[in-house]
Formats: sequence, structure tokens, C-alpha cells
Amino acid sequence: MSQAARSTPRHAAMSQFAVSNGELLVGGTPLCRLAARLGQTPFYAYDRQLLNRRVGELRAALPASLKLHYAMKANPMPALVCHMAGLVDGIDVASGGELKVALDAGADAREVSFAGPGKQRAELRQAVAAGILINIESFREVTELATISEQMGSTARVAVRVNPDFELKSSGMKMGGGAKQFGVDAEQVPELLAEIGRSGLAFEGFHLFAGSQNLKAEAIVEAQSKSFELACRLAQSAPSPVRFLNLGGGFGIPYFPGEQALDLAPIGANLAAIADQAARELPAAELVVELGRYLVGEAGIYVTRVVDRKLSRGHTFLVTDGGLHHHLSASGNFGQVIRKNYPVAIGNRMASSERETVSVVGPLCTPLDLLADRMELASAEAGDLVVIFQSGAYGFSASPQAFLGHPACLEVLV
Repeated sequence: MSQAARSTPRHAAMSQFAVSNGELLVGGTPLCRLAARLGQTPFYAYDRQLLNRRVGELRAALPASLKLHYAMKANPMPALVCHMAGLVDGIDVASGGELKVALDAGADAREVSFAGPGKQRAELRQAVAAGILINIESFREVTELATISEQMGSTARVAVRVNPDFELKSSGMKMGGGAKQFGVDAEQVPELLAEIGRSGLAFEGFHLFAGSQNLKAEAIVEAQSKSFELACRLAQSAPSPVRFLNLGGGFGIPYFPGEQALDLAPIGANLAAIADQAARELPAAELVVELGRYLVGEAGIYVTRVVDRKLSRGHTFLVTDGGLHHHLSASGNFGQVIRKNYPVAIGNRMASSERETVSVVGPLCTPLDLLADRMELASAEAGDLVVIFQSGAYGFSASPQAFLGHPACLEVLV
């Protein structure tokens, strides 16, 4: 093997799913049998036991006093949300529609919070009626909630989403620091807190979310420490003691070649230290971390069937029945600046020694419909099943399924 070949970055091993007789197992079910049971491809499949395992790993690594919330925007499939509601301490929603799913799933309304920069009046009424915690992101929302509270005879429970004066370094998406549509700038928060007090809303605390998809523990530790320090300063202007402090999330999973899994140990140690400090400085506050992708991303796969093999000027294309309309992020069109391949395999040929370099493309009439670009995979034929790993978050619901009129795909929790 050449030095260049040895130094080429590879995907982190996708070992969370077992393999039997050369076939991937999802929830203990062989992939081909699962496809037959569903009656069609393409589909997303989510493994209950992997969801359980991830929550268990987090519980073991983080301080016991810390509450764990699921940010359901990562994956709002009702059956999955119902399962997660039984594993975590709370659910974070980003719309009135998500709120309905969370409550239908059995989530405790006292442990549901609502964030988003453009909450509509009808959504705010839903939230007040349900008795959930509303993360205020503008002065307008204070005025709206004061009116709604008076009309309904029920005081809105609120926290302030703070746009901090720092960013989460090395994050995939920066959601705090600088000019942002999210939250209220930290320097404006004291004025907002005074307005909340004058309006008679039930203030409970703060929500800080500096960024997402981060694989560097030291960056997450720094952001959480700064978030806590900022919350302590802002608490001095609060109309009542802080009872709720959401330190955000940002925990990433490895998608691309060269990326490695996040080390939870230093994050857990730092959160334990923050919890000890909070017991002294914010004694009434419950600490929360809000995670979406990290909880569900690695527990899901996208499965699509090869319908054709095409050879074009020396390069082989596997044409599948699914594509970017089902899995926009795997195609590179959901935030990637330079397109990179997700981990991909031929799910019914996991033990095959016959390999080839191919591109996996979908059925859409656009060159953007690319699921794997020049990847080495097991040799495949029409009828074989292509699996895209790391697909449990921002897949089905984040994709333009009506694009070009192709059929929608299914979701299953196994």
C-alpha cells in the first residue's frame, strides 16, 4: 500500500449495528427481511436499543443532577418521540406542530420548552394553554405573552434565550455570538428581564445554545463554562431566582472521513464542576443539557435499493430508488460547503470481499442527486440495498420529499 493510501482519512467505524450472515441487522432484524416487512424501499429505520444505549452512556458520563432534554427537531417521528419521552427528562420543541407531537407522546408539559425566533401568536397561545416553558427570543414575545396570559387567565412560564457574546468554536452551525436571529443579545437581556418583571410573566431562567455538531470536547467545555458564567451575571438582573438553566448542547457525531467520536469524559467532569458551583451560586436552578443529533443520529440508517448499474466512460454508477429528496443532508445540500460522503455500505453484502469504486446516485433529474461520490463499496447489483449510516437526525423531515414528484419514503422504529 502506498503512503498516500495509508494516509487517506477513513470514516469512523460504523459498528453500532450488528451483522449476521453478511447482512446488517436493525433491531435484531435482517435488513432484507425488514425491507420485505415494510413492503417498499426507500425507508429510514431507527433502532430502539441504540437509542437506549446512547441515553445510558450519557447518564453514566454526566452528573446525576443534570437533566437531559431531547431536541425533537433532530427527528420528530412520532413513534421515536414517544420512545424518547420515556428515556429523557424533557423535550424541546421548535413549533406548535412539534409541541402537539411531544404532548401526544406523553411528555410532561412541565418539562417541555419551546424555542424559535419567529413564534406565531397562535403558537404562543398553544404554549401558554399547555403550561410549557417558553424561551423568549424578542421583546415582541414579552408583549404578546402578557396579552395572552391576561386573556387566558393563565400566566406564561418563560425563560430568556440568550445570544451570548461568544461562539462555540469548531461547531458545524454557530447559533450564538455575533449578530444572530436566535435569542436576545446578552447586553440587552437586563432590559428584557425588567420588562418581563413589569409584565408579570413567570420568569424561570435562561437558555443558551452557542452552536451544534461539535466533535471537540474542549470547545464544548469552554462554551458551557462561559454560558454558566454569563447566566450567573444575568441572574443579578432577574425578577426572581433562576430555577431553570439550559446550557445547550452541541455534541456532534462523526459523519465524514477523518472524524472521530466525541470524548464525553471531559465534558462530564466539567458539568459536574458546574453543577457544584450552581448549587452555591444558583441554588434553586435545575441544570439542563439539550441534545438532538447526538441522541438519535447514530441510531438511524437510510436504505435505498439499487435499480440499475451504469458504466459511463469507465466509471460505474449505482442508480437507486431514493435520493436527495429523501436524504438532503447526505447529498451535501443541507449545509455542506464542500461535499463529503456520509458512511455508506451495501447492507446485504457486508462480508463481501469483492470491492469496487462507484458513485451512488438517485433517480432525480439533477446532478445534485448524489448519495456517494467515488466510494469503495462491496460490488453491488440491481436489487441490492444501499445503507447510509448516521441518518437518524435531520433526514426524513429535513428533505424535500415532494421534489420532482417521486414517491415518499417510509420511517420505522425497530
